[in-house]
Amino acid sequence: MGYATTRGQVFRACRRGMAAAVLSLPVLVGAPAALAAPPSCEEVDFDGVAYTVCIADLNQSDLRLFWSGATGAPYRTFRAVDAALAAQGLRLSFAMNAGMFDDEYRPIGLYVEDGVELRAANTNEGPGNFHLMPNGIFWWGEGMAGVSETQRFLAERPPAVYATQSGPMLLIDGTIHPRFLVDSDSRKIRNGVGIVGPNTVAFALSHGGVTFYDFAIFFRDRLGARDALYLDGSVSSVYAPQLERQGGGLFGPILGIVER
Repeated sequence: MGYATTRGQVFRACRRGMAAAVLSLPVLVGAPAALAAPPSCEEVDFDGVAYTVCIADLNQSDLRLFWSGATGAPYRTFRAVDAALAAQGLRLSFAMNAGMFDDEYRPIGLYVEDGVELRAANTNEGPGNFHLMPNGIFWWGEGMAGVSETQRFLAERPPAVYATQSGPMLLIDGTIHPRFLVDSDSRKIRNGVGIVGPNTVAFALSHGGVTFYDFAIFFRDRLGARDALYLDGSVSSVYAPQLERQGGGLFGPILGIVER
């Protein structure tokens, strides 16, 4: 299933219901010193395509999801998330867009933040990449993390403190998505996430156009993932200060690693 064991996510101050969860940024309470490591980021070339790859040990890193700020408006940018964290004496050490969203920057699939489900899972049929079934969910919390097919996630209900749905799946138990075409001519900038070790998650963004099939091959053969999920396409970006990549664009859900 692509589970990775973690030390358990840090629980923050209790929220006053779902509305408060949307309107406020989670506050870190009593985080152990171990949750302070930035991801390891590098630029790699694979089969003629350049990628930014950031690998995080979830035993060491405080990985969170972000959507809406104190006013209730979506953050939309990495800079806005970082500014909100700075007011708490925290900062981003890594960020990436975390799944597809609608015209109002709302996640179009499952979105769980700090244990609160703010958007329900989307199992509808429809056009576009999100509905290229099977799609999937990247989730973590309660000492575990995983990339799971949506129906499997809903059947098993793993202990997700954070979760974001997107699609399609890239890899399912080491097998490439059955609907990907080896000879596809649809080449786009793409980003995704995969489970690559017992405590390790890899995030990747292509610098140029790549097919779904080749992106899945990259996660399997270069990064060693067995389960991986496509997050989004041409709008995708990454914030990786260690590579002097500041990111850009407007997003719905954003995932990020937080440091003091």
